[in-house]
Amino acid sequence: IYDHHFAVDIITQHHLGVEVNSRTPDIKCFGAYVLNTRTGEVDTVLSRITLMATGGAGHVYATTTNPTIATGDGIAMVYRAKGRVENMEFMQFHPTSLYNPGEHPSFLITEAMRGHGGILRTQDGKEFMQKYDERKSLAPRDIVARAIDNEMKIRGEDFVYLDCTHLDAEDLRSHFPNIYEKCLSLDIDMTKQMIPVVPAAHYLCGGIHVDKHGRSNIQRLYAVGECSCTGLHGANRLASNSLLEAVVFSHEASIDSIATIANQGHQENIPDWNAEGTDAPEEMVLIVQSLREVQAIMSNYVGIVRSDLRLKRAMDRLEILWIENEALYKKITISQTVCELRNIINVAYIIIKHAMARKESRGLHFTVDYSPVKNA
Repeated sequence: IYDHHFAVDIITQHHLGVEVNSRTPDIKCFGAYVLNTRTGEVDTVLSRITLMATGGAGHVYATTTNPTIATGDGIAMVYRAKGRVENMEFMQFHPTSLYNPGEHPSFLITEAMRGHGGILRTQDGKEFMQKYDERKSLAPRDIVARAIDNEMKIRGEDFVYLDCTHLDAEDLRSHFPNIYEKCLSLDIDMTKQMIPVVPAAHYLCGGIHVDKHGRSNIQRLYAVGECSCTGLHGANRLASNSLLEAVVFSHEASIDSIATIANQGHQENIPDWNAEGTDAPEEMVLIVQSLREVQAIMSNYVGIVRSDLRLKRAMDRLEILWIENEALYKKITISQTVCELRNIINVAYIIIKHAMARKESRGLHFTVDYSPVKNA
């Protein structure tokens, strides 16, 4: 276990001078280039078996419930290595995160509160879910998130309310103590006041394509957990499936890798990381501003509700950022921050590309230009 280390890229035949593209049938992973964040040195780490367990990509968006490390690193690394990444258009938005601008990640207000009897209301106190679904506030996440998004856009407001004030106060506190304490820290007593909530990017259905053993299409490379795409979530994932998915597929990957590792050897003649010609890092403001721009582009154009026009505009804007950041990446001494920005831009590109290719509304991908697929 190496603390204070950050994987920059996986090593394949590409680093031996062999041309590799998405149609290459036998891409192999030989390890990774890894940044020591304390020394700034990039180490060459060789491996017979490599496993991606790098988490999700929620921070592609401005508001997310994901931890700050969820910057799509594993997905971006595999995509750059010409591995198969799929279903990235299916990003789930949790309908109710606590509205508290500037807090990252956003604090999750569990949908169990709606199951307990909480009611969604607009800022003037009116219930609205009956306009969108007969199940009202108990409708599935994607329907509730789209309804909230639509109400905010119609009214020009930044949040809606979750009203639990009609429920038994002691029962509410005992069932949701952490939420109660969090709200109190912001001077909100949820037994007497409504909770301001807003949708936030939650989790992915897509990621690195794997089979039932967790194997990617790159030989000797496995992927498990949030960075992987097992197919189990389809186009609209269900709550808590991710826990079972992570446990089962990591177990299967361990069995398969143990059975095959004896047949693998370390690749020789892998070149060390070449930092020749790079300068000291640029001002942090360049990286911070680019990150804000990416997140704004994704939140405004590639969010809960999409359109062909919005996706085209997002791709045009993102292309400029990609060109600028790649030039910066090649010029400066790399850091975790600039690598994470690079990965976020890569993942944003994949999400937009996959969304543009899907000419229908299905599951978590909803576009005003195409009708929903029945039973999606």
